[in-house]
Amino acid sequence: MCKAVRARMGALVSRARAARRDAGMVTSEYAMGIVAAVAFAVVLYKVLSSGEVSAELQGIVKRALDAQM
Repeated sequence: MCKAVRARMGALVSRARAARRDAGMVTSEYAMGIVAAVAFAVVLYKVLSSGEVSAELQGIVKRALDAQM
């Protein structure tokens, strides 16, 4: 039984070490993620601030505020 416990503990320790080696992102991955998020925000801002979309959003808000209960 002692050998079985040691084998199980050894497997758990080696799995924990492997997970720790590949646990997070490196700085370049963070930088690429930030660049992608900013690019998406810029595109979203441009779409939402365009004339047609802005007018439609204003119409939706106006209809919602004018709604009678």
